[in-house]
Amino acid sequence: MADIIQLLPDHVANQIAAGEVVQRPASVVKELLENAIDAEATTIKLIIKDAGKTLIQVIDNGKGMSTTDARLSFERHATSKIKTADDLFHLNTKGFRGEALASIAAIAHVELKTRQEQVEIGTSICIEGSHMVSQEVVVTPIGTSVSVKNLFFNIPARRNFLKSDTVELRHVIDEFHRVALAHPKVHFLLYNNGSETFNLPVSNYRQRIVNIFGSKTNEKLVPVEEETEVIKISGFVGKPEFAKKTRGEQYFFVNNRFIRSAYLNHAILSAFEGLIKTGTHPSYFLNLTVDPQTIDINIHPTKTEIKFDDEHTLYAILRSAVKHSLGQFNISPVLDFERDSNLDTPYNYSKSTVRAPKIEIDRNYNPFQDSESFKRQTSSFNKRPSDSWDSLYVGLDSKNITPQGNSDMKFEGEASDGSLFESNEQVNMTYQLHNKYIISAIKSGMLVIDQYRAHQRVLYEDFLQNMTVKEAVSQQLLFALELHFSSQEIEIIKQLKEDLEHTGFVFSKIANESVEITGVPLNVPESEVSIILEQLINDVQHEVPNSNFSAIDLLAKSMAKSLAIKTGQILKKDEQEYIVNRLFACKEPNISPANRLIFITVGVDELDKKFI
Repeated sequence: MADIIQLLPDHVANQIAAGEVVQRPASVVKELLENAIDAEATTIKLIIKDAGKTLIQVIDNGKGMSTTDARLSFERHATSKIKTADDLFHLNTKGFRGEALASIAAIAHVELKTRQEQVEIGTSICIEGSHMVSQEVVVTPIGTSVSVKNLFFNIPARRNFLKSDTVELRHVIDEFHRVALAHPKVHFLLYNNGSETFNLPVSNYRQRIVNIFGSKTNEKLVPVEEETEVIKISGFVGKPEFAKKTRGEQYFFVNNRFIRSAYLNHAILSAFEGLIKTGTHPSYFLNLTVDPQTIDINIHPTKTEIKFDDEHTLYAILRSAVKHSLGQFNISPVLDFERDSNLDTPYNYSKSTVRAPKIEIDRNYNPFQDSESFKRQTSSFNKRPSDSWDSLYVGLDSKNITPQGNSDMKFEGEASDGSLFESNEQVNMTYQLHNKYIISAIKSGMLVIDQYRAHQRVLYEDFLQNMTVKEAVSQQLLFALELHFSSQEIEIIKQLKEDLEHTGFVFSKIANESVEITGVPLNVPESEVSIILEQLINDVQHEVPNSNFSAIDLLAKSMAKSLAIKTGQILKKDEQEYIVNRLFACKEPNISPANRLIFITVGVDELDKKFI
């Protein structure tokens, strides 16, 4: 029998490895930024075109590479970070696998320019799909510049799996944020399609967070500091009142490396237990410093998963540190009736010197000096007789204040399809079960309706009609409502501004980090506006359609999801009937906007079988 096992060619092996390392443009950004950090760069510039599909370029002022190192860097498992297997447990660098550049070069056009400080000329290397195109001497600044063009040019199937430019750009910015937050002592710049998106100068950790997420973030942060023999914790958590329904500002860094850990995230949530609403997520930006020998980073090629020696101890320390900070700054309640909270010393003042308070005395003060002038002032007041109240009504004709008849008033209503119901009496026979379902009688038995999904369908079709067919009704606010967002979120609001105005929103001003709203859709409470916009931004960031109609459709779905009555809300009889009648006036009463079943029918025959 013939031999069938054979070695794969290098270019095929590289493409397979690239599938693990490079999943989207954001993966390339992560690898190149981490290489620049390992090169001890103090200024790193990231240039993006078409969300990284056309160009990803990272320019740094680090140590640079020699001609031999520049060529070897594109070989698989070639690295300067480790030499033996034991080095995996003493890592102080971002990379160590030696697969990133080889994987990127296998699926893109790569151009590398690098120069060391002690030499006058540098090296330029061009590689396309693992094939060396050119290597020559060039004049280039100290440091390294890597340009990655036409990502997945030789794997069109993989390129087709990429999302829209907006979604891919969001992933790129997320990776940029993670590296920038871990290294506040490095100057980062991000250019997207020729325009400067971020310019983050060297700063402390708090200022770096504010520069990324907006100036309004400063008042939301609570410092966390704790140092033990096992772990050192530093960073910030968000105040409970600023917890959001959507995730997005949760960052763990272990030895300056971003990680994901559901277990440690649960420790944060348990520290906030009783302070935030169910289903909301607090913000946190925490740096954990541990002994490299107690962690294993070599779990996944993305290096965002870490195994700890003693997770239970870290969980307890992290939970206690966050809880202590929330209590130290009088954010969480303390059940100690003999304790005077005014005597607590915040962290910032624990080491400050104590000075005696200065007492100032006004020696010229006489409590009896102004008594006479006060009497003169009060006595000089002359009360003028007011006009008779009858004069307020002089000139009013009784026929002008007679209430108008209601015969000319018209109310908008929807004609419900009564084919499911036996009679008008049975239409009104509704009952709310467990504050979640509405039970309604029909000819063949009864309907069990999910009130949340039903109201979603009603609102969805209303919003869709307002945005595509007619103008919506807007209610003006007595005082303008000012909401604060990050620069990235403001760009999304600008894109959706026209569609939002069709639903009833009125924007008076959109600044770099804030939005001023003077009108909201009818029946939308002012307190819900920020929640609606946050949910909408989150939906758009995760799923942005390409066609205009689909964008309007997504907007209608997001607003309906935010405004629909929630499970657990008690409904009056007329509210139950309104939802039932409006539901069966919809074009698609069977399924919700998320394609989930709205109601089920339970026939009399099925009930009879239960009693056999």
